[in-house]
Amino acid sequence: MSGARVRDWMHAGVETCGLETPIERVAAVMDAKDISALIVTDAQGDVAGVISRTDLVNARFVQPYLKHWRGMTAEHLMTKPAITIGPDATIEEAARVLADRRIHRLVVVEESSGHVRAIGVLSVTDLARRVAEE
Repeated sequence: MSGARVRDWMHAGVETCGLETPIERVAAVMDAKDISALIVTDAQGDVAGVISRTDLVNARFVQPYLKHWRGMTAEHLMTKPAITIGPDATIEEAARVLADRRIHRLVVVEESSGHVRAIGVLSVTDLARRVAEE
């Protein structure tokens, strides 16, 4: 693991949705792509948050109390801010952030010209898989 970088272990590329994406669409994309989260981006394409299957499940528990479930969007349920890391960070740094923050995934971002763009995701599952392989 020593010397390994986030870019070496991350899932390159991300599935995104906009702030105004209806929850029904978010769930459909997760199901169709068999993924557990989408990166939520603002109108400029910058990372705004993350919406996960857990967020959707938690919202279902309070659904009886929500009068306008059908009008809910990714912005309503997303976790914000997204916890991010750069692609050149070490795997040790990434593992520390995941453990300290008690989260399942980090959004891997590149910053350029004032924009923060998602380029990948590194999850606890990715770490476990790679450690098991080595």
